[in-house]
Parts: sequence; C-alpha cells; structure tokens
Amino acid sequence: MFWKFDLHTTSHIDTLLEKEDVTLTEVMDEEDVLQECKAQNHKLVDFLVRPQCMVDLVTYITQEPSDDVEEKIKYKYPNISCELLTSDVGQINDRLGEDESLLMKLYGFLQRDSPLNPLLASFFSKVLSILIGRKPEQIVEFLRKREDFVDLMIKHIGTSAIMDLLLRMLTCIEPQQLRQDVLNWLNEEKVIQRLVDMVQPSQDEDRHSNASQSLCEIIRLSRDQMFQVQGCSEPDPLLATLEKQETVEQLLSNIFDKEKNDSAIVSVIQILLTLFETRRPAFEGHLEICPPGMSHPSFSVNQSILEAVRPRLKDFHQLLLEPPKKNIMKTTWGMLDPPVGNTRLSVVRLVASLLQTNTHIINMELINLNTLGVILDMYFNYIWNNFLHIQVEICTAMILAMPPAQSENPEINRDQDQEPVRESHLIKHLFQKCQFIQRILDAWSSNEKEQGEGGRRRGYMGHLTRIANSIVHNSDKGPNGAKIQQLISEDDKERWEAFTSGQLADTNKRNTVDLVSLIQTPVTRCQNVCKVHRVFTLEIEANIALFEACCKEKIQQFEDAGSDEEDIWDEKDITFAPEAQRCPRSSGSTDSEESTDSEEEDVKRDPFEPNNASSDDRMEETPWVSTHQCSLKVSFATVPYRNKHLTSYSLITVIMLSLCDVPVSDQWPRDEAAQPANSPGRKAGGSDAEETITTETVTNGSMKETVSLTVDASDNTPYPFPPVTNPSLTTQPFTSQCMWN
Repeated sequence: MFWKFDLHTTSHIDTLLEKEDVTLTEVMDEEDVLQECKAQNHKLVDFLVRPQCMVDLVTYITQEPSDDVEEKIKYKYPNISCELLTSDVGQINDRLGEDESLLMKLYGFLQRDSPLNPLLASFFSKVLSILIGRKPEQIVEFLRKREDFVDLMIKHIGTSAIMDLLLRMLTCIEPQQLRQDVLNWLNEEKVIQRLVDMVQPSQDEDRHSNASQSLCEIIRLSRDQMFQVQGCSEPDPLLATLEKQETVEQLLSNIFDKEKNDSAIVSVIQILLTLFETRRPAFEGHLEICPPGMSHPSFSVNQSILEAVRPRLKDFHQLLLEPPKKNIMKTTWGMLDPPVGNTRLSVVRLVASLLQTNTHIINMELINLNTLGVILDMYFNYIWNNFLHIQVEICTAMILAMPPAQSENPEINRDQDQEPVRESHLIKHLFQKCQFIQRILDAWSSNEKEQGEGGRRRGYMGHLTRIANSIVHNSDKGPNGAKIQQLISEDDKERWEAFTSGQLADTNKRNTVDLVSLIQTPVTRCQNVCKVHRVFTLEIEANIALFEACCKEKIQQFEDAGSDEEDIWDEKDITFAPEAQRCPRSSGSTDSEESTDSEEEDVKRDPFEPNNASSDDRMEETPWVSTHQCSLKVSFATVPYRNKHLTSYSLITVIMLSLCDVPVSDQWPRDEAAQPANSPGRKAGGSDAEETITTETVTNGSMKETVSLTVDASDNTPYPFPPVTNPSLTTQPFTSQCMWN
C-alpha cells in the first residue's frame, strides 16, 4: 500500500546534487547522506567517486583537523568520510582499491611519527580492513611492495587499531591459498620475532599489552583456522614459529635476564597460558594430555614449550618469594604489605596450567622447589583475595583428581595383600611436606574461634569448604583414593573423620538449598485442586468473530485504479451479515448463572453501541477483543484492544501461585459488591457433591473480571488473586504433577 500510493519523499540530496557548484562538505552536512549512500543513490555515488571527492575523503581520515575548529565538530567530517568509504558500495571500493595514488595517500598515515591519533587510526584501520575483505588480491599486492609495512605495523603496535588491522589480515583474506601466501610473507618478515621483542622492560605498557594480545590472538586464530579448514596440508608458519623452543626461550629471557617489570612479566605469562591451552594434536612431538574430569583423547600440548619453561621454573618460584616492588595497599579491612600483585597471581595461574599438563619432569621440579607450599602459604595469608583462592583450589583439585604422570613408576603395597597402588609424587608432597590436612583443620578451627569471638568469617572459607569436599570425594571415588587414604596419618585420621562428619557435613547442609521445596505442591492439595473448574466470563469466540467481521468490512482490497477512484478511508455505514451479528457461544463452558446472563445480554446488543456507564460489569465503549485462549478449560473476560494490561495472563499467574501455596499479598482492589470469599456459593453441576462455587470480582485498571471457582468442600480455602503487572512472567510453561480438567 505504501509503495502503491508513492508516499515516500524524495531526498533533498538529489536536489542539492543538481547544483553545478555543490561541494563535498555541503553534501556531507545532509543528515541522510549515509543512508542514501548505503542505499546506493546513483547521483550521490557518482558524485562521491569523482577523483577530487575521493582524494578529499581520504584526506579527512588521514590528516589531523585544524586546531581552530570547534571541538564538538572537529572530527565530524573525518567520521562521515570513514562511514562513506566503508559503506560497502561496489563503486567506492573499486575506485579506492584500484587507484594506487589513493592507496598511497591512505598508506601515508602509517608513515607518521608515533603516537598516532587513536581516532584517526581507527578510521584508517576500518577503511583498510574493508578493502582487505573486498579487494584482497589488490591490497595484498600493494602492501607487499611496501618494504617498510611490517616495520611500521610493529612500530605502531601500541595503537590498538593497528593491532586490529594486523589481526584482520590473518582472518579476513580469502581464498585459502592467498591467506597462506600472506602467512608465509609475514613469517618471512619475522613478524613473530618482532612482536616478541616488544615484550620486554624497555618498552611501555601499551606495547607490552598489544604485542602480547596480538601473539595470543595469532595462536588462537591459527588453531581455529586449522580445525575449520579441512584437508589443509600446510601448517600455519606463524603458529609453528611461536611454538618453537627458541621463541619461548626468548620470551622468558626478556623478563628474567633484565630488570623485573610487572607489565612485561604478566604479558609473557599470558602468552604462555595461551600456548598451554589444550587443543587437538596437529604436529609430531606433541604430548597427549587430558584435563581433569575429561576423557577427550585428542588434546595435546607442544612438548617444546615445556622444555623451554622447565629451566625457568626456579625463576617463577623466586617471583612468588620476591615479586616486583609494590607499594603498601590500604584496604577496607587493613593494610597489605606487600599486596599479592598481578605478577604473583599470574605465576599461580601458570603453575595451575603446568599442573594440568601432568608432566613428570615438571611435577618433580615443582616438588623440589616446594612451589606448592609457597602457594598454600599465600592462600592462608591473603584471606580476602578470592582471585588467588580460586587458582589454589584449581591446583589442589587437579592434583587430587589426576592419575599419576606417565613417567612415574608404580609402587606395590604388599602389606595385607592390598592391590597395587601407583605412586603420585604430587599427592605425597601435598599431604606430607605441605601438611595439607593439618593446615585445613587448623584454619577451620581458627576461623570458628574468631567468629565465636565476634569476628568476621574469613574470605577463603568457601573455597576451603570446596577443597575439603574434593579430598573427601577423591579419597572415596578418585583414581588416587587409596593413596590419599594411606597418606592421612593416624594422628590426623580421627580428627579428619570427626571434621568431615561434623563441621563439614553441617556446612554442606547449610549450603544446600532445596529448590524443589519452594515450588512443590502437596499431592493431596493437587488432587483437590484438580477437581476445580476455574471459569471466568466468556464471549471469547463471539467477540473474535465480531472483531474480524468489523475488519473485513472496514478494510477493502486495493485495486489498481486512477486518481478518480473512491477514497478508501471515507466513513461509511457498516452492515453485518446475520451470522456476523450473532455468533455462537464457546462450547464447553461451565460458567456461573451470573456470567451466563451477562453473556446473553452482550450477544444481543450491538457490539459498537455505547455501553451503559452506570453498569459495574461494563467497560469503556470500545470493541471487545479477546486477549487469550487457554487450553486449561479456563476462559477470561475479554479486554479492550487498546488495553495494554494482559489481565488474562495476570490471572493465570495468580492461579499458579496460589496452587503452589506461594504467599501473596491480599492488598488488591476488590469490588465492594462482590460476594465474600468464604461464602458457600452455589452447588456446582456435576456428580461431585462436595464441590461448591466461590466467586470474586477482580478490578484491574479500567476493567473488572468475575472469578468463579469450584472448590472442594474438604478444603474450601479461597485463594487470593492480587493483580500481576508483569505479563512476561507468565510466558514460561507451568509444570505440575496433576492434570488440569
């Protein structure tokens, strides 16, 4: 209909472009210039691809605005220029991607001195990114001819938009062979080694962060691409370079052979954590591992990375003892001298990741250094640092749940003809050297003593509860259960059993929430409720028919005709067919006598006749429209079509709440003339003599609904029906163990 009558308006841009001396800024000042460009307005696109306009657009996004321009409009034209150039219009992409002079002007932005304007850098990156996606062959060929491209990208890696551009080159280039050529080219340009050189103390934090993030994303993107592309015979050269032992050794040398720098250390650890992420095996030399709780046989970690990290474990251990200097931190509960710091927290995360590999040589090195003992000391000293607590919990859970490392030799326990027990050095170290059980029991007792004296519960107690439960679970059902039971000394065994059956069991009971009890309805009450027929005022089908008849009479089919055809919106007398004036009542009704009388009266009168304002049971003069039909043999009073309150849904919600014995407020408007809720009412028709009918009239906004309930006489307790103002709560299905009548 909208297009038939040609009601759309012509853009002012078309009129503006008819001027001979129109300028680019005048066009860019138009409010709908972007919409018209994306809609590929021919006049506008032809104007924008003019040589001078393209030069001006590129200039706006690569040149600093004048300082005398008002700040709020300083970047107005650069922003609009970027949006026009990235509107993904074929003519604009062709002109920009195939014109080397325009590309050189765009490329000149990279040749500026650091730091780049971050906003202009984002415009530049966005424009070049869309060209990479739409004109990959031309753009790759152009960039490969620029010998300083990789140097400039690394130089400006501290600008996030340039980092994003580098990653875009790895993900948005198609076809696959072209992407492989780009990877080989970047690898030949030693982009990985250059990024690694950025993560060292001599560089600033922005370069540390962006170089580290770039390397992490290269690892993830390369692995994902490997999984997605089937039949890819060539490995990713950038990933292969990153996983080389010498590359990892260079990363570690950057942070340990020079002055300690918190930002550089954290960035390097982040790269290592990404390298340790479990993945499917792709090359030879990968060690098969499996995280705790998983049985996937295709996860692996590159052995060369572990070989590079192992000699540096003593340096990481020393960082736990002597982290980079931190100032005293004031907190709400006291002073931290020194605070945990990001460095030590990252080292603990690295230890957790190393434990997941379950490598014998790594495990033994950690045992010899007593790294686990230092981490446990930190756990109990920093009682409010939950970031630390969760990492320690992960470490202990993996040690308890992992089977012994493959290189470890089993030891046979021949006492009393017991089954062979395979030795786990980590568990033995944890329970004997670190005194795991004793420390848990002492910390628990100390916390209870402080709480008994009016103190606060320690912040690690929730994690300590989970650690204790992990010990109990693994000692019974874990792969190291026999060893764990064996390592609990006789002195601690009695105390531990008393703790697990007493304090720990009580804590677990308090922490368990019986959600079922919140919504469960007693069976006997369900049986009574299932006998109830909830009936509300009818006329659903009748009113639907009346409304549809009105629509059919009001809305006519549009036919092609000249301007002399009759105005379709003129008011005309409406006549209804006899079957439209009176529609049959809904079958299956068990309404009360009052509602039956009301129905008959409503059907007889004109649906568009003004209602009697003095009647309490009528609503404002609007056509009646049904809002809901319910298959639960529940009918509702219809509401005006402009009434936004879905009263029917509200009443369903209230009924469901009342069935579940959910306490609801009784502060809701009622009709003063309504029957008392506890009146016996009228005997229900049917074979069940124990049923009676209770009626209530609910007023909700401008309407009233008469609620008729058939209630079992053995439990004649009226249900409160407060108005529910959020109909969205009723869209979820209600589940009960009973069948609705």
